Amino acid sequence: MIFNSNPTTASDPIQMGKYRIAACACELEDGAFASQVSIASGRGSASTDRVMRFTPQFSTRAAASGYAIEQGIQWVRDLARPQLLTP
Repeated sequence: MIFNSNPTTASDPIQMGKYRIAACACELEDGAFASQVSIASGRGSASTDRVMRFTPQFSTRAAASGYAIEQGIQWVRDLARPQLLTP
């Protein structure tokens, strides 16, 4: 998905353990909204930030932000699950 040059609006980040999850919605040229999420951890030179953009389009900024937050929370939950070893 290619975002246009319209300003984006980020939601207030939420904290899940060591991860900070922040959604960002961007208005597209057709009036729909795209979403992305930032999942950050660490500080200074030891920090990481994963940014994911999603292909669904939404009719409202709130819906786009809500979807991004849900996806970020799910990503952190999946990461926290014990890894199953296969023989």
